[in-house]
Amino acid sequence: MLGLDRRLVQLQEDVSVLEKEDDGDLYGVLSLNVIHNEMTEIRLLLDKLNTTTEEQHKQTAATTHRMEQVRAEMEQLETFDTQQVVKRQEANQRLRRDLDKCRNGLHAGPPPTEPPNGSCPYGEFLNISEPRVYTAGEYPGSYKYGAWGRDPKPEPGKESWHWLVLMTSSNRYSNYVRQYHSLSSLIVGQSVPGNVLISSSNPTTNTIQGPNVVLYGGSLYYNCYNQHAVCRFNLTSKTVTNVDLPQGTRYNSKGNFCHLDECYPYTDLDLAHEVGRLGGLHHHPGLW
Repeated sequence: MLGLDRRLVQLQEDVSVLEKEDDGDLYGVLSLNVIHNEMTEIRLLLDKLNTTTEEQHKQTAATTHRMEQVRAEMEQLETFDTQQVVKRQEANQRLRRDLDKCRNGLHAGPPPTEPPNGSCPYGEFLNISEPRVYTAGEYPGSYKYGAWGRDPKPEPGKESWHWLVLMTSSNRYSNYVRQYHSLSSLIVGQSVPGNVLISSSNPTTNTIQGPNVVLYGGSLYYNCYNQHAVCRFNLTSKTVTNVDLPQGTRYNSKGNFCHLDECYPYTDLDLAHEVGRLGGLHHHPGLW
């Protein structure tokens, strides 16, 4: 806009000069060419201004549309909130705001001349932390062992997806991985797109043995059923490949993780991922 204003002022000055000093000959022709050039540049500036304004309108419309989508998604998530977690958090936030207002109101005036009511031996509240909310989950009490998490190297579009593997047979075997669009969906038990089946039988060759499971790069890694190997199940192609463990590695629940009160069955192999890589811990005779 500043450049356009200057061009308009310059154009007015050039026209005034032409009107005053036009000799009807070469000088007038040159002045007209100068004015023509000025008008061309002004027209270009106007076109640029119109284009910029139109792009801003498009961006505003796109942003408004995206905000409406986000609001709709939030409303849909609230319908999944069967345990009323969101409502409890909102109620706690309102209580915190009311408490802050109360504190500010008390500090605004002079201190009371009489002692406050109550006989609490610990004095006034000093701090209120965030609420701790627990939910029973999708299968409360049904399965004792399993694993869940989020792929640290997800496929495009699946950055927020979570997964769940439950030991559905004898607390030690499984034949599928369950997927969720978000952590909230996992908590409330809304599985979309649902289960990805490794095999229709459980257990059988190349299905999951033991709860030490990890998802990395779109593939599920686990101890193959009754095999001295690690299986890699590709969730997209539904194919399984495996790699043999080093000679002498314990498997089939012969090197479990234990504490004083209990041992966890079929935990011979422990898989984990770090930033940019996948690793495993396996047990050999004589390590303990």
